[in-house]
Amino acid sequence: MTEPDAMMVKIGQGIELGQSGDREAARRLFSDLWEEIGATGDPMHRCALAHSMADVQDDVHEELLWDLRALEAADLISDERARHAGATSPVSGFYPSLHLNLGDAYRRLGDLDRARGHLERGHAAVGALGDDGYGQMIKQGLDRLAARLSTT
Repeated sequence: MTEPDAMMVKIGQGIELGQSGDREAARRLFSDLWEEIGATGDPMHRCALAHSMADVQDDVHEELLWDLRALEAADLISDERARHAGATSPVSGFYPSLHLNLGDAYRRLGDLDRARGHLERGHAAVGALGDDGYGQMIKQGLDRLAARLSTT
């Protein structure tokens, strides 16, 4: 059996902090881990951390910055690397969520063209998602984003 990816375990601890309501502690942990990983470190670690760091931001501009970092890193991850890190889906399964988050951030910033572009990319990528709870959550998120964008 393979040892768990130690960095992914640490990132998971940050996610737990954020989900329990301690967003500040999560940001501090993620910031420390980002320093450890480095801006050119393992793309899997950068993607997971940046995607998670975006979720605990209070400022939408900062959230967008982290979401863009996550997308950039995702483009560099192989399916084999994702599997080794414990991901349960191929890298293509990362994109619907990444585009959902980017689309929503751009919508909140009033950049509706970019928001719609990421919505389209998210919808185009949903085929990579399973028909499980996670897949349904992301698909419903894309539908909500589409509804919000249709009223603006």
